[in-house]
Amino acid sequence: MISRTIYKEILDTISNKAVTVITGARQVGKTTLCSWIEKELKFNYVSLADPIIRNAAKNDPSEFLSLNPFPLIIDEIQKAPELFDYLEGIVDKEIKKGNKKGLYVLTGSQAYKLMKGVNESMSGRVGLVSMSPLSLSEINGKEENPFCVDIKRINCRINDYSIETRKMYDYITRGFYPELYDNPSLKASVFYADYVETYIERDVTDFITLKDKQKFINLMTILASLTGQELIYDNLAKIIGVDVKTIQSWVSVLIAGNIIYLLQPYNEESMVKQVTKRSKIYFCDTGLACYLARVNTTDALISSYLKGHMVETFIINEIIKSYKNNRVDKESSFYYYRNSNQEEIDLIINRDGKLTLLECKSGEEYSASDVSSFDNLEKTKLKIDNNAIICTTKTIYSIKKGVYVIPFTAI
Repeated sequence: MISRTIYKEILDTISNKAVTVITGARQVGKTTLCSWIEKELKFNYVSLADPIIRNAAKNDPSEFLSLNPFPLIIDEIQKAPELFDYLEGIVDKEIKKGNKKGLYVLTGSQAYKLMKGVNESMSGRVGLVSMSPLSLSEINGKEENPFCVDIKRINCRINDYSIETRKMYDYITRGFYPELYDNPSLKASVFYADYVETYIERDVTDFITLKDKQKFINLMTILASLTGQELIYDNLAKIIGVDVKTIQSWVSVLIAGNIIYLLQPYNEESMVKQVTKRSKIYFCDTGLACYLARVNTTDALISSYLKGHMVETFIINEIIKSYKNNRVDKESSFYYYRNSNQEEIDLIINRDGKLTLLECKSGEEYSASDVSSFDNLEKTKLKIDNNAIICTTKTIYSIKKGVYVIPFTAI
């Protein structure tokens, strides 16, 4: 069983909040962590994925909660939103008695519906934890800290942690869902075929009525080939054959299901006229993106035009996971930069008023000319920390003052 970095953060939240809400995409491991909580903290457990239990919760929420007392884990709670108002009453009553922590753990794969219920009923009493698929550090049993370009720490880390470049592509194409590592003989293509079908049948149809399921799948496929690129709704509408509002609605559904996320462009007041205003799209899991884009073998990816974008997606995902898994993602902001001259910075991290500028590459040898776009932020009002190109190099080297080339295992 792979140890999850975020588990300690979940336990900390339970010990400080009346209600802990765990969100994350289907199959990221929420139910597994709930089983750990059930055993370690002696919580009761119910899953609303079971239609009989779900009907009982929907038909008589008060009786359901009476028969399933706290401390209680309710898995897939968004399937019975009727419970939220009744939970609010119980939580309020217990807080007045002095019971202010560890009452309920609520999980769900549909972040929008889950948080809508929480915000309308229990805002202020809830600790929110967002789960991602496995990180490379978790798979390899390495300590996971929020990434920063700390050369001393990176040197210590990579001394006993090296992954061959081809193995990196293996990870990218296989993806990072726990079941793929719990069951190494499971073919990734079989897993993702089932995943897409289940996601559309159980999650997407809860949000929207799909008149043409194939067009939605076509959108997912096209977006997979666009991971790491700007999102242009008009172009997608023309390709798919639906209107722009439909594309926007479907993209929102994919975001709510933690299938994709949008990286916003960075700008300051002095730059606002120079930078692009479009978001960039990234898949939350490279394995799913590779499956949809039909580059789901290592050799196919290495020879594909998508190689660079998949590597970029992989690296940025790993960085964001390192923040989410330590629950400091809300204290940090992530952006990209592109100006009217098409000069780009793949990732900008703003943490504690300091910027880190990062390029994500699939090669090994780079020079100062490869980060010339960094100069566009020389006039920033914020302090700039050490910056880096993250790539497949095995050694660390400097290419200019404060800019280093570092291995992807440094994350």
